[in-house]
Amino acid sequence: MTIRVLVADDQALVRAGFRVLLDRAEDLEVVAEAADGEEAVALTRAHRPDVVLMDVRMPGTDGLAATRRILADERTPDVRVIVLTTFDLDRYVFAALHAGASGFLLKDIEPDTLRQAVRTVFKGDALLAPQVTRRLISAFVGRPDGPSFDPALSAALTDREREVVTLVAEGMSDQDVGRRLGMSPATAKTHVNRAMAKVSARDRAQLVVFAYRSGLAVTPPGVPPAR
Repeated sequence: MTIRVLVADDQALVRAGFRVLLDRAEDLEVVAEAADGEEAVALTRAHRPDVVLMDVRMPGTDGLAATRRILADERTPDVRVIVLTTFDLDRYVFAALHAGASGFLLKDIEPDTLRQAVRTVFKGDALLAPQVTRRLISAFVGRPDGPSFDPALSAALTDREREVVTLVAEGMSDQDVGRRLGMSPATAKTHVNRAMAKVSARDRAQLVVFAYRSGLAVTPPGVPPAR
């Protein structure tokens, strides 16, 4: 099966670079390129890609607004968005997570990591670049405009689900969780899905936020747990 990708970035060279990197893989295909958010929305509706690589800072309609529109559009219910950001973490990334983006990557990502990231998000898993995960969560957890989670919902989780959620918050994949806890990746994914349903997390990224806000994961330095 070929995973269809749309690349949205206002720099032609960046778009061309991502196209070359992705098209080299037999299972990946760039079906369209957008130079701004408005075009990204229109081309997503027209081509219905599986994954959109979305730059944040673009002229006119920015990547954040485009992400909101794409993920709220009934005509593109299965599209997943990966936000491309810089090391300093563009302030819009927090709102993009709130809007439902499935992943965050640095623009200087290694080619193989980029290709695997697209595959990961396509499978339904959320992705946070290892280089930015802790900084992203540290900043996001303390923001008043982040998703609202009731920490008390952690009581609804089984002991095994709490273990799994804690490991997910450490950045582990289903395969990693399975190896750590002696279960199959499929079983680990089942626990993750059940935990997300119980705490009303849209995806794994929000499950990570919940883990920090509820105290299941160690709160990053300088960030108070939610009350």
